[in-house]
Amino acid sequence: MASKKVLIVYAHQSSGSFNSAAKDAAVEVLTAKGCTVEVSDLYAMKFKATATSEDITGKVKNADNFCYGEETKLAWEAGKLTADITEEQRKLTEADLVIFQFPMYWFTVPAIMKGWMDRVLTLGFAFTHEKRYSQGIFKDKKAMLSFTTGSQESMFSANGINGDMNVTLWPLQNGILHYCGFQVLAPQIFWAPSHVPSEARGTMLEQPCLLKITRQGWLESWRTRMQGLLGENSLAFTPLDCFDGEKGYQLKPEVHEKHASKEFGLTVGIHLGKALPPNNQMKAGV
Repeated sequence: MASKKVLIVYAHQSSGSFNSAAKDAAVEVLTAKGCTVEVSDLYAMKFKATATSEDITGKVKNADNFCYGEETKLAWEAGKLTADITEEQRKLTEADLVIFQFPMYWFTVPAIMKGWMDRVLTLGFAFTHEKRYSQGIFKDKKAMLSFTTGSQESMFSANGINGDMNVTLWPLQNGILHYCGFQVLAPQIFWAPSHVPSEARGTMLEQPCLLKITRQGWLESWRTRMQGLLGENSLAFTPLDCFDGEKGYQLKPEVHEKHASKEFGLTVGIHLGKALPPNNQMKAGV
């Protein structure tokens, strides 16, 4: 892991939060392992969350019918994106691993982090029509989500009131990270730390009903994982070449036929009308 570069995109307002502690633990462990770690503390930076024409310096091509994607592509090519965007793109270009650390808001990332994704992952820089998914621009980089929830783990199950967490994660992990080509590592989920007594803060994923550990112990499990984080296998997604671009990017017949007798679909999103593959968005190798 030595000499690797890590970018942590962090979104929480409080330095006393569990998210802050998780971010600090990552910085500590990864730096000790020889990595160069940069942190984009979005609230401290007062990072602009809205994608507007103000993200472009100088004149735009079509002010009357402004198209953010096309205009920022042209601005990126011409070096006319604003300094806050180009600085984040620099960090991202240099990074081998990107960790998004945040509290889950309304089943997704906080608005300020979504703004980072909207504004930094511009057309041309982060993806093109030809370079996306498994053939994406960032296919040699790894990325992962590390976040806290407001609800207990049981509520995010297939039988829980919030629904399956694998389904919740699909738009973020497939629709943003994998879309840009990232090798997506399994998420680090801290289940409802604010609703657990401080003396028993956290629940280990392997034995959620049996093994309660302290807040510090929960962070230790995160520290332990980071020892080999860059060597982990990524989550499974269906490769781009399994789809027919001339037929609306539908799954190729031979791929569909190969899986016709299988119990589960290919992924959470490409399920073929079958049962969802268990833990497809939460564990590698399934």
